[in-house]
This record gives sequence, C-alpha cells and structure tokens, in this order.
Amino acid sequence: MKSLHQLEVIIMLLAVVLALTTIAQKIRIPYPIFLVLGGLALGLVPGLPAVTLNPDLVFLVFLPPILWAAAYFTSLREFRRNLRPISLLAVGLVLATSAGVAFVAHALLPGIGWAEAIALGAIVSPPDAVSATAIGKRLRIPRRIVTILEGESLVNDATALVLYRAAVGAAMSGSFALGHTLFEFVFAALAGVVIGIGVAWLTRWALCATDDGFTQIGVTLLAPYIAWVCGESVHASAVLACVAGGLYLRQSFSGAVSPATRLQARAVWDLLIFILNGVIFILIGLQLGALRDSVAPGQFGPVLIAGAWVSATAILVRFLWVPLAALIPRWLSPTLRARDPMPPWSALFLISWTGMRGIVTLAAALALPVTTSSGVPFPFRSEIILISFTVILATLVLQGLSLPPIIRLIPLQEDDGLEQEETLAREHAATAALNRLDQVITENWVSLEQVERVRLRYIQRLERLTRASLAEEQMSTSTAETVQRLQHEAMTAERMALIGLRDNGTISDEVLHRLEQELDVAALHLGVGERRPGRTHA
Repeated sequence: MKSLHQLEVIIMLLAVVLALTTIAQKIRIPYPIFLVLGGLALGLVPGLPAVTLNPDLVFLVFLPPILWAAAYFTSLREFRRNLRPISLLAVGLVLATSAGVAFVAHALLPGIGWAEAIALGAIVSPPDAVSATAIGKRLRIPRRIVTILEGESLVNDATALVLYRAAVGAAMSGSFALGHTLFEFVFAALAGVVIGIGVAWLTRWALCATDDGFTQIGVTLLAPYIAWVCGESVHASAVLACVAGGLYLRQSFSGAVSPATRLQARAVWDLLIFILNGVIFILIGLQLGALRDSVAPGQFGPVLIAGAWVSATAILVRFLWVPLAALIPRWLSPTLRARDPMPPWSALFLISWTGMRGIVTLAAALALPVTTSSGVPFPFRSEIILISFTVILATLVLQGLSLPPIIRLIPLQEDDGLEQEETLAREHAATAALNRLDQVITENWVSLEQVERVRLRYIQRLERLTRASLAEEQMSTSTAETVQRLQHEAMTAERMALIGLRDNGTISDEVLHRLEQELDVAALHLGVGERRPGRTHA
C-alpha cells in the first residue's frame, strides 16, 4: 500500500507539473521559477501529505541524465575557447563564495564551527546546471555568455562537492587535512574525466554493434547512469564523468546511428529532461513545509534572516569576482588582451547576475549526516538546510524573474554567428554532395539520368540558399514574420488536405504519417515547427 501511495503522489506531481508549465507559458514566466512557486504554495496547504526529498534519489536518478544531456548539447569547440573564464568561475568563484559565506555564517550563527560554515559555503556556492539550462536558453542571451554559464554550471559541482565532503569530514572527525583534500580534488577530477570518456567510448561501440533504433536509444539512456555509478564507486567525480561522457559522445553520435534514430532519440531525451526538470523544481518548492518543522520553535525567522544575508553574500561575491576574473588575466597578459578584448559591461553584469542555485544545493544540504562520528547530532544541520533553501529561493526566484526585464533593458550585442555558420555549412554540404555525384558517374551501378536527377536537387538547394541569403539582408523584421506566417498557412493547407484524404479513405494512416513527418521536418527547418495547425502566430 505504501508503494501505491507513492505512485499516486508521483502521478499527482506530474499532473501539477504539466498544468503549471502550461500556465507559465501563458503568462510568459520561465517554467522552473513558476514550478518552484507552485510547489511552495502547495507545501503551505494544510492537510496535504508532506513530500520529502531523498538526496540519494536526486544524485542517482535526476542528475546523471540532466548533466549528460546538458553536456551533449554544449559545443565542445566553444567550451574549449572559453575554458579560461569557465575555470575561473567553476573553481575560483566556488572557493571564493564558500569562503565569503563561511565568514558570514560564522558571524551570524553563534556556536557554529568553521567546518560546518565551510560546508554551508560549499553547498550554496555552485550555480545549478539545471537552472542555468532551463532558464538561460529561453532568453535572448548572446551565445558566448550562454556557453560560459552552462560550462560553469557543468563543472562547478565537482569543485563544490569535493570541498563539501572535506568540510563534512572535518565536522565529523574534528580534523581537516589540506593536502588530502587537494589530492582528492585532483584525483576526483582526472578519474571522473577518464571514466566519462571510457563510458562514452563503450556507448559508441554498443551503438555501432546494433542496428535497432530502440536498443540504441536505450543505450544512450543507460550511459549516464553507468558513468555516475562507476564514478561514485571509485570516489571519482561522478559529475565530471557525466559531463565528459556527454561531450565525448556528441562528437561521434552522428555517425553511429541512423537519421530516424536521431530524431526519435531527440524526442525521447527532450521529454525525459522536461519531466525530470519539472519534478525537480516543484519538489524544491514542496520542501518548505518539512523544513519549517525541522527548526526549533522561535528560530525559523532568525534562520531565514541569516539565509537572506548568506544569499546577499553569494550574490555580492559573484558581482566582485566576475569583473576581476575578466580584468586581471588581460592585465597580466597583453597577448590575451589583444586576442580577446575586455567584454562589455553588459555581458559582465549579465554573467554576474545569472547565478541561480537549484537542486544540487538542496540535495547536498539534505545529504548532511544526522550524527557525527561520536554519535552526537551533526551541528546546525537543520539551520544549514533551511539557509540553503533560502538561498535557492532568493537566487532562483529573484534573479530568475528579473532576467527577462534586465535583458530587455541592457544593451547586448547581436549574435548572428550561428546563423552565418549554418549558411556556410549548408553550402559546403551541398557542394560536397555535388562533388560526390561527379565521382559516381564513372561507376557502373548508376545511370547518368539518375545522377542528373539528384544533382538537380542540390543545384536548386544552392540557388535557394543564395536567394535566401540575399532576401535576409533586405528583409525587415515585419516582412520576415509575414513570410513565416505564409509558410505556416501553406503547410497547414497541405496537412489538412492530407488529413482529408485519410478521412475519406483515399490514403491510409501509414501514408498520412509518412508524409506528415516530412512536413514536420520541413516546418522545423522553416522556423514554424512550434506552431499548431490553425494558428497564425506563436
């Protein structure tokens, strides 16, 4: 019966996630923030059963696929180009934030030890990969800023968790070994990367060993969990194992599976990540009810005030660190200054303000031991958990809600680099196809007429690319929107005609599905793939 009750809770949570996500899209609020607020409201409703968050469940079930997917869709080229700012944020800023928060917590909470204060700093120091990916990609942010924020959020968990384990170990035993902590950090990072690349290599081998699309998709779903478990079993960084695995597999995935499998895998992974993100954010909001009862009577308000000060400290340290991390390397290296000039203030401000904490912070806080090695309760455990929850709310809700108006107000440089690269890639690919057709003419398995028929398609594609490029240069925003609307109207007419043929028995459902998939792919290419039939605007 207990398992049946848990299943009912899961079904209810999924239904609430879908409903709140729909409302968030209607009122144009990033859905992670709206889900947290919705969970917060539900947690305050009297009579509802308390939903507690198991940290082991978060670390094992939720994080591996989310980290793997985030790394998979991160450009390895851009990650390498921005490795310096990513490292300064993922390592240096985590250590600086942990130190600043530890000093503030030690001053605000009488009796708290330095080990517990540093543990709190490590818990709240890393911005979350889930929050950055779920919120940042839905806003108009220049690509380099997105790459830096995503890269930081992918790597900083490894730094924070190593420091967290060292601080918790010191609080448990009463001693702290700096040399051992440094060795543990280096070993965890290197071993995690090696494990991730190894799992990705085995995944690629498994993908090439089978031609069944469903089996291949299943292999991709299993890979992040294997990387995580292997990393944890040897005390390596499971976070870096998933990040390295996702980055490495992306480089060979295109050649290992068929186009149909890639489309199916993308749909499966998009749905999985959406569900995991939704459940995570609503669970964050639901924790307030349980956390409120864990603090001694009369201490709830003072602890929340301490949480507000810790939140302000984390935000302030980030505002101080980001411009210094950009200025000092360029001041020390004239070569770097010439190759990569100082970013505009708007970019530095946006990176400074985008530091949302999320599920890793809450899971690490909840994973604090209940007792120390001597059997006494872990000092300030309830206070650390509630302060961590306060930091999540302050950064996720305050900073996340303010991001859209801030982005509209501050001057950001237009970023059309990806569009230019896409046009170049399309032209290069079509030219390569024509060159290959010239080669196969001499082979006796194909006729000249068949070659010319295919060649005509690629010549027409190159002509369309040239016309589209010229048209885009002369096209205003209103004209572009009108053209998209016309494309949507025409494709909707095609779709309705096909449905009519199916309804009157002229064609079968199989033919309809095949032609409808072609229309869906074409709609994605034309930029109208998110519009439903009958709607003329998004």
